[in-house]
Amino acid sequence: MSTRSHITTHVLDSVTGRPAVKVAVVLEQRVTGGWRELAAGDTDADGRISDLGPEALPAGRYRVTFDTGSYFAARDQATFYPHVTIVFELDDEAAHYHVPLLLSPFAYSTYRGS
Repeated sequence: MSTRSHITTHVLDSVTGRPAVKVAVVLEQRVTGGWRELAAGDTDADGRISDLGPEALPAGRYRVTFDTGSYFAARDQATFYPHVTIVFELDDEAAHYHVPLLLSPFAYSTYRGS
């Protein structure tokens, strides 16, 4: 039986109104002296990664980095943001954390999803 990760993501290309497919994503945890990579993957046909990292994580600081430059380069589109990094606090070890990204070549937005 497959279960979802403690942290998931979804990327929507807000210019086309469609999922952003094959965006490389890295999940890291803040540790003493820097960051430790926990997982990496590419968004699927629906712009999602539901298996980004383990099923459970301790409270702490995490970051998700999206390789938006490669995504736009593959579409022959210039972009101002070659990477988007979202740093957040995981404080409820029992809760699911969804970190969505609404993306365009010259702007982005995020929020705490469900």
